[in-house]
Amino acid sequence: MTHQLPPLPYPYNALEPHIGEATLLLHHDKHHAAYVNNLNATLETQAALQGYDLETLLRRIGEVPEAIRTAIINNAGQVHAHTLYFEVMTPGGATAPHGALAEAIDKQFGSFAAFREQFAKAGATRFGSGWAWLVVKEDGQLALYSTANGDNPLMQGHTPILTMDVWEHAYYLNYQNRRPDYVSTFLGLINWDIVGAKYETALHR
Repeated sequence: MTHQLPPLPYPYNALEPHIGEATLLLHHDKHHAAYVNNLNATLETQAALQGYDLETLLRRIGEVPEAIRTAIINNAGQVHAHTLYFEVMTPGGATAPHGALAEAIDKQFGSFAAFREQFAKAGATRFGSGWAWLVVKEDGQLALYSTANGDNPLMQGHTPILTMDVWEHAYYLNYQNRRPDYVSTFLGLINWDIVGAKYETALHR
């Protein structure tokens, strides 16, 4: 298949003043698009892999030829992560988890406040570029961690339901080197209705 750039789920100015229009134009239309284009270019001569969707490609990364594995991780991982990142910031929806997800967060992390603190720390302390994740493991339990560069939890058999981009291109125009300020802002932009629906889907895979 030819992978496509998903449209941004909202207008480019929808997250103003927290994340500016210029940042979203650059982030989505340039960075995200480049990963899609690079992924398609890498797969041009790989007929056996062309039928895989993004999730399958990453979950079965061990089947990818070693010569292109890093390129697939770097690009497929980034396409998947960016798509989720933009989606969970869709304006509107719940500002805190509820229902089954709220119960699972309380059970795993002690409280929503404790989860927020741990998630913020995972993003703020990630050295260099990467992502912070909330995932559902194969046993249905929640886990929180960060990964470097394009590494994606799907490669570990985990299902991501929330992610925060801490590459500088995600925040530098608005926050310069103040990553903790960006992290704090992001936590207030999460649409927990979307994250909760992804949690329910992950439990019933």
